[in-house]
Amino acid sequence: MNRRSLLSGAVLLAFAPRARAVVDMIEIESFDANGKSLWLSRVDKIAKSEAEWRAQLSPLAFEVTRKDGTERAFTGPYWDNHADGLYRCVCCDTALYDSKTKYDSGTGWPSFFAPISKANVVENADTSFGMRRVAVSCRRCDAHLGHVFTDGPKPTGLRYCINGVALRFAGRREA
Repeated sequence: MNRRSLLSGAVLLAFAPRARAVVDMIEIESFDANGKSLWLSRVDKIAKSEAEWRAQLSPLAFEVTRKDGTERAFTGPYWDNHADGLYRCVCCDTALYDSKTKYDSGTGWPSFFAPISKANVVENADTSFGMRRVAVSCRRCDAHLGHVFTDGPKPTGLRYCINGVALRFAGRREA
């Protein structure tokens, strides 16, 4: 190996960690316990091994969030929750939905007409089971949350149909 090859290899290695760090950073909107925006911030993307997720989550939460599963209607937590607060990702605690946008869709899953911030969720085409749907996941950890449909109420006309086991509810704190 000549000196030029060695030097160029060293330069590439020196910059590799920085390039990786940029790829692993995302932008989400943070919220305090009362739902007040703390603005957009750059945070690390969360990536864990399957074993780490299994150790952290219940078997059903693992199946739903990490394997794109679905809980049975009317069986999960929160489908009938009427308390005031925020719904956070069960995997990484990112704020996803506010109870102010929750409504009873009659489907048996928690339904919202909007996420707390579009920056915190990702929507992708889902053509599984021979259907065309839009899957919703957490931007920070890629947890599968559920699907969004266009049969919701005003003002958005959307219905974010979310698996309760993909969420953690945190009641609003009194000021």
